[in-house]
Amino acid sequence: MSLKVWLPDGTQKELPSDSTIADLAASIGSGLAKAALAGKRGGQLVDLDTCLQNDDVVEIITERSPEALDILRHSTAHIMAEAVLELYPNAQFGIGPAIEDGFYYDIELDKSLSIDDLAAIEAVMERLITEKQSFARDEVSKERAYEIFADQPLKLELIDELPVEEAISVYQQGSFIDLCRGPHLPSTGLSKAFKLTKLAGAYWRGSSERPMLQRIYGTAWFKKADLDEYLSQIEEAEKRDHRKLGRELGFYMMDERAGAGLPLYQPKGARVIRILQEWLRRDLYERGYEEVITPHMYNAEVWKVSGHYDFYHDNMYFFEIDESEAKDGSKTSEYAVKPMNCPGHVLIYANHLRSYRELPIRYFEFGTVYRHELSGVVHGLLRARGFTQDDAHIFCRSDQLLGEIIDILKLIDHIMTTFEFTYSAEISTQPSKSIGGKDKWDFATEQLRAACEAHGLSYEINEGDGAFYGPKIDIMVKDAIGRTWQCSTVQIDFNFPERFDLSYRSSDNSSEQPWMIHRAIFGSIERFLGILIEHYAGALPAWLAPVQAVIIPIADRHADYALQVEAALKAAGIRAETAAQKEPMKVKVALAQQQQVPYMLVVGDKESEEGSVSVRERRSGDLGAMMLEDFKALL
Repeated sequence: MSLKVWLPDGTQKELPSDSTIADLAASIGSGLAKAALAGKRGGQLVDLDTCLQNDDVVEIITERSPEALDILRHSTAHIMAEAVLELYPNAQFGIGPAIEDGFYYDIELDKSLSIDDLAAIEAVMERLITEKQSFARDEVSKERAYEIFADQPLKLELIDELPVEEAISVYQQGSFIDLCRGPHLPSTGLSKAFKLTKLAGAYWRGSSERPMLQRIYGTAWFKKADLDEYLSQIEEAEKRDHRKLGRELGFYMMDERAGAGLPLYQPKGARVIRILQEWLRRDLYERGYEEVITPHMYNAEVWKVSGHYDFYHDNMYFFEIDESEAKDGSKTSEYAVKPMNCPGHVLIYANHLRSYRELPIRYFEFGTVYRHELSGVVHGLLRARGFTQDDAHIFCRSDQLLGEIIDILKLIDHIMTTFEFTYSAEISTQPSKSIGGKDKWDFATEQLRAACEAHGLSYEINEGDGAFYGPKIDIMVKDAIGRTWQCSTVQIDFNFPERFDLSYRSSDNSSEQPWMIHRAIFGSIERFLGILIEHYAGALPAWLAPVQAVIIPIADRHADYALQVEAALKAAGIRAETAAQKEPMKVKVALAQQQQVPYMLVVGDKESEEGSVSVRERRSGDLGAMMLEDFKALL
């Protein structure tokens, strides 16, 4: 007997009835048989030893396939867990998934691991890889799974949540067995380029009320050259860490007395943020936006209407306020600090009846919001509890929607190219649970597509990942060392216009509901600043640097001229200061260099007599002497 299967190119292969994915690869060619790592049957990833059925559509997965790295990394996570169990027989295992650029495993141990322990784990992993242990899959009943993992309470908890009738898959390599969906590599021998990178703490199931486990992170690649390149990037990223540079440059600080995730901006950091805001503010006024200012807190009734009370409650800060009424005495009202600026803009729009002639209305605000982030995920400026958004909300007619989205994309391009970011877009479409009719979703999604295409912006479709209230465009920027960050968002919203009963009078005097667009360019200004610090390794562009020029007198007798230069530069709108400390000139230059000041102006006898400055640029070095007016023009 035989069976027939289909390949991705539409060709058909006939094989014996008991054939596997591996047999199919071998029938195509010995090279493919050697390169095969797994398969995809009917769109589902499966192991090489999976049996085929008649009329299956089958793809062979090799290391060139997009899915290959995840399979490699997931398998390497199992190898790491086997090594940990060999070294620490009492280890309790949580989950060990593949993630972007690597993998991790959450483990409960009776000792705290240090970074030095990772070398011992790696040594055992190296041996297990040379043994070329096979990854063997088996399907067991729920009762059998309880027996296998009787001494693994974290695994038992996961098994509890599985349906009784569902067959449970387990994988074994060597003496290690794990609860896992798979698929995996054919053997441990294919994981050759790996590195354990760091340790962290992680609450079991992400809940602060559950045990804190030890999370071991690692990475794995098919080629050592790729691993070396990645590790080099990681090393460079550590040098650029905005938490380290932000502290050294005097931009911001954290203080445990203030609380986790609440940055305190020092003068230099505050100046950079204000420059960013003023730059964008001027641009927005030119583009027809109007600035509004809304409260930091609202009565809970607002959040009930918006839906945040039900859907976002755990991420918000609620409190009670005693309010007095003339006749009834005092009563307590519930309030919440705002996690988003949207309701205030909606209330302003709804303040009076709008005409179709007024639309579009574009409100913007640099609004500070507060969200309850777990302390374990707070990360400098990139993930804070208090942050400021460059929020805007546009209310428009359906015939204006496309033009408004295109204009937003033009603004995004202006901002991102100014900072030399390359970027791409993702369009997230209707999820399984959503509000608004299909006609609205289809129209809105098509407007997002059409805007990207009209703007010449490449995009990918992120199927089913839109918010419940509308589709969106996310802008993914790539920094100087190749990392990708999600920044700007353009979000169409069906929810707020309906919940707040927004309307305008149309040309035929009927009542129509406006379309609403949320948009943020920087996103969180804090996060954007953190990205900029890392992108530029602290050396912000001269126009954005908190101090653009430091005047360095060679000797005390040159101090008066240095102060004259400083005053002249400040009068021209240049952010300048004099290095007046009692230090040798070379030390002052070095300090300015460490602070990433774009220009150092050295002044001595000759410069004092000529009205000139000797210019050093932080990267190019000595630019020579020039008249002060010429330096002003240069900057």
